[in-house]
Amino acid sequence: MSTNGPAPTLSVIIPVFNEETWIVRCVEALVASLARADWSAQVVVVDDGSTDGTADVLADLARRHGLTVVSQANLGRFEARKAGLGKATGERVLLLDSRVIVEPEALGYLRDQLVAHPERLVWNGHITVASAGNPYAGFMAGLVKIPWRAYTADPRLTSFGEDEFDLYPKGTGFFVAPHAMLVGAMAEFDSLYDDIKLASDDTKVLRWIVERERIHLSPGFAAVYNGRDTLRKFAAQSLYRGTTYVDSYLTSAGPARTALFGALGVGALSLAALVKRPKSTIAAGVVGCAAAGVAVRRCGATPGEARAVSALLPLFAGGFGLGVLRGLLMAAKARLRK
Repeated sequence: MSTNGPAPTLSVIIPVFNEETWIVRCVEALVASLARADWSAQVVVVDDGSTDGTADVLADLARRHGLTVVSQANLGRFEARKAGLGKATGERVLLLDSRVIVEPEALGYLRDQLVAHPERLVWNGHITVASAGNPYAGFMAGLVKIPWRAYTADPRLTSFGEDEFDLYPKGTGFFVAPHAMLVGAMAEFDSLYDDIKLASDDTKVLRWIVERERIHLSPGFAAVYNGRDTLRKFAAQSLYRGTTYVDSYLTSAGPARTALFGALGVGALSLAALVKRPKSTIAAGVVGCAAAGVAVRRCGATPGEARAVSALLPLFAGGFGLGVLRGLLMAAKARLRK
């Protein structure tokens, strides 16, 4: 069933921490896309304790674009979003990360969809990673092509429900849902960890939502993500991803949890083999990395992303594995405390 009623009111929440350059690009692209859509929106930026020039930049953006700035101590992205949600007045809320650049026609597409199909309540953005010349971002973009190949190999307007949750792209860096639904999801948020900064602040929110509404995807609702661009940042992100993966999937049956246990088993066997037969194990690892590059290419990755996966997989695996171990220890510690 469709209708041609008015577009819902919109609030945009952008958490930011030490991104004085990217936040300007983010806000300018957002404002331009809103203008092309002929859609006004309340924009709330939450400065999560930045220590660079972000505060001054936000003051200038607020003067030029009328956005609302909320400042708080560094509490992490989840708490920053909650603070922004407390200020939001729109019927729909767009969660947007500061390194995400909205495509010019994206919000016009979303507005048209919400007007013509009000039953399509929840939208996950189609994210393209700016991977040209950045192998670290290219690796992350390429790796997810395998579990999300149902969409990445053939991007189109589609949706997924609870049973397909692990098989489709998802994240809260560019995500739209009804205000009340996000309030409910955040109120019910429960991490395995005591430290909220290391919790999976998007997967658990999305899982709560998908239990109630299907999540829609389309190349029309698109943005570009600009990933980390140094080896040090890549290593830190690998560690962080491993930790949040445990919080995301340890207690949720499905392909992602199966992959987690499988990866732990493969890692243990690989370490044992490396001690007993180092040359053979290294050779097998080289072959495996090359095969991974071929696999992601077939699932929709670009040639550059495939090369990045082949080259950086050992480093990522090490950091991710350490992150998983950290996550398991943190979860056990929190459980024992309770």
